[in-house]
Amino acid sequence: MLNIQQDFHMTNGEGENSYTKNSRRQEMILLESMPMIDKAIRKVLETLDVKTMTIADLGCSSGPNTLLFVSNLIDITAEHCNKAVECDPMELQIFLNDLPGNDFNQVFRSLDNLKKVTAGQKRNTPLLYYISGLPKSYYNRLLPRESVHLFHSSCSLHWRSQVPEVLDPRRVMLNKDNIFIARTTSPFVVKCFQQQFNKDFSTFLKMRHEELVYGGKMVLTFCGRKDEDVYNGDLNKLFELLAISLQSLVAKGLIDREKLDSFNLPLYGPSIAEVREIVMQNHMFELDHIKLFEKNWDPYDDTEGDDVHDSACSGTNVSKFIRAIVESLIASHFGENILDVLFTEYACFVSKHLEKEKTKFAIITMILTKI
Repeated sequence: MLNIQQDFHMTNGEGENSYTKNSRRQEMILLESMPMIDKAIRKVLETLDVKTMTIADLGCSSGPNTLLFVSNLIDITAEHCNKAVECDPMELQIFLNDLPGNDFNQVFRSLDNLKKVTAGQKRNTPLLYYISGLPKSYYNRLLPRESVHLFHSSCSLHWRSQVPEVLDPRRVMLNKDNIFIARTTSPFVVKCFQQQFNKDFSTFLKMRHEELVYGGKMVLTFCGRKDEDVYNGDLNKLFELLAISLQSLVAKGLIDREKLDSFNLPLYGPSIAEVREIVMQNHMFELDHIKLFEKNWDPYDDTEGDDVHDSACSGTNVSKFIRAIVESLIASHFGENILDVLFTEYACFVSKHLEKEKTKFAIITMILTKI
């Protein structure tokens, strides 16, 4: 059974396969949700009279996207203070949160770039900010009660706290040949993934409700699905192709079938209806806004049409992008020696899929206010 706390992190460092070099899709998703982030920050500044504003970025990972959110936060806060008739010197306490295996060293090294960006900006009111790392799962309490004004999370909340317990390979292998919800996954296993999401998301809301001040906000952006049919999610297709790639390695004798049958991803992409239902059931937050938008699988394809112009290139792009995300889980379970051949196979299967169908991620973004 995977230990998510220990085994899961985006690929560290700044090499060819690192998350730092392969996170453009996450950047585009963050930029798409930036108007909602801006709106939430400005509303907090207008309605909560604070001299020190506490913000936490949950699932911050590493690389330039972390600084993109932080620099935007600093800019908006400085602009607000400069426009105010009277504004005491404002301070920001920013917590960057992720699992302990996250490359926090890279994050803190990159803060020098943030200082260079902010140093050249003219401000009437001095803005001081303090940035700290917070290595812990956000499915636990992270900060003192009623101490946080704004939570942000992008491209993280589709990851679960664990694989559903019933799929523990020490009991019985229930999702043969699959690593997530696929066409051959039984309704029972699907229900287990759904229940894990319900449990995790409810826990997440409860923890954040305790930590937020009244009127505090959350902006959450994560992978979901457009179709209410749980078998018809785009994450399903993406990771079914990875399962097929693993099956091909079994056929070549590079991994044992038992290894494949005992591996499942801690993942679930909900529909908007599922998300809305859990928020309403918990009676902790007002749902200010929720919407769904789509982004192509290929992180370098920003076109709106249904045509894939170079499926081989797109297959390689998708493979590198997904490798930077799941490499740690694959290596922990199957060993590092299969990584290169696995993701070469995966690029081929993705390319063949994209020749037939240009597939997109369904992204849910929402603003919640503590009540």
